[in-house]
Amino acid sequence: MKNMKNILKRKQDILVGSSKLNYENKSVFDKKKFMIENMSSNKAFVYMAEQNKLSENERIELLAKFKDKYEKYRDNWVNSLEVKNKTKPLSIDIEIAAICDLACPHCSREFLVTPDKVINFELYKSIIDQAVKLDVPSVKLIWRGEPLLHPRVKDLIKYAKESGIIEVIINTNGTNLYEKKANELIDSGLDQLIYSFDGGTKQTYEKMRPGRFKKNNFEDVYNNIKNFHEIRKKKKSKFPITKIQMIMTKDTRNEVDDFYSLFNDIVDDVTITQYNERGGNINDLDEKTKNKIIHYLKENELPLTTPYMVDINNNIFVSLKRKPCEQIYQRLMVTYSGRVGMCCHDWGARHGIGYLSDEAYKEEEAKLDVQNKIQKNQKGFELLKNAINPKNFNEPKKKIENLEEIWNGDELNKVRNLHENFKIDSVPVCKECTFKDTYDWKLINI
Repeated sequence: MKNMKNILKRKQDILVGSSKLNYENKSVFDKKKFMIENMSSNKAFVYMAEQNKLSENERIELLAKFKDKYEKYRDNWVNSLEVKNKTKPLSIDIEIAAICDLACPHCSREFLVTPDKVINFELYKSIIDQAVKLDVPSVKLIWRGEPLLHPRVKDLIKYAKESGIIEVIINTNGTNLYEKKANELIDSGLDQLIYSFDGGTKQTYEKMRPGRFKKNNFEDVYNNIKNFHEIRKKKKSKFPITKIQMIMTKDTRNEVDDFYSLFNDIVDDVTITQYNERGGNINDLDEKTKNKIIHYLKENELPLTTPYMVDINNNIFVSLKRKPCEQIYQRLMVTYSGRVGMCCHDWGARHGIGYLSDEAYKEEEAKLDVQNKIQKNQKGFELLKNAINPKNFNEPKKKIENLEEIWNGDELNKVRNLHENFKIDSVPVCKECTFKDTYDWKLINI
């Protein structure tokens, strides 16, 4: 086997995870450090200390254990391909709401039919209970939809924190982040709130994030985010940490400075997320950059489908090979119905690896219902007219298992084995995946 460590080594910081905006040499927010330094305010710690009526010395010991557990979790996350932790996932992504009130043109919902559903509370509790039994430190309550549309979102967060989950994260578009909801999220013990907000101007934002059922206004969402900051400050709460991210596309690429100026003072962390540009999307680029790439590919006798990427600094990269993915050692993804997928990049959980509930068997029915509404051009579905209901790549045997069985099961281990032997393209969903960290990028000088 090839030297894994050398192959996985990343030379450009810009390619690690999200493209963090280091604006005018200002330091990037250190989430790990913040979480550890403020662990005494973490609701999971607070609940456990109060429930067990701990003495001061016992509280100190428990706090040290929480800090150590979180630090090990983050270290293992970063080094997941070297650690290859097969005993438990480091995080569980739970789709508490598949429904969304926006119709963003770059979202998977525009291409793959997605049910307008929310998770059953009892199923959610079962998932959290299983995660706690596995000693999973983190859950992320997001996937294809808008989590704040779940009517019991505050109860979902509180249950996870009371159960001992150290880190609970939510991604939101911010459209429903009204004052009441803001107070509920803070009081529930949420650890991180991530805003998705594409555009540094009103025109671009409203183009990138149109509403499904009513017009989505730049000013409304911006004020929601600003007001949340003020409410958190008024409550003197350290949590949730707030982060805002913009996907870098041809429409947003020139608005980085505007984006930073809008949010620098009202969120903890400003991030530019690399849109996974690759072969086939070449028309998304401006003419000058597109022509540069085409010229380079032709000159080097490379196919026009060669994956490419343009970073925040307009550096151009191409990739001639794939490398193993870290996601299969980090997390599991659970849909609202209990269907389990390998990661959040498998939109639709098309490569299923297990079921936590018999409701998962009915997910196709929910998709067909949405597809019928799209065909009838019903209100709220007309912007989804290009969405299709594709066949799944992998269907496990129809039996109910738990997270531990699925994590250690044959379905996932087959995929891991193929990745470890550099046969990532043998897995259909991985072959078409645009997750940029699985490409071996080469900076080209043109």
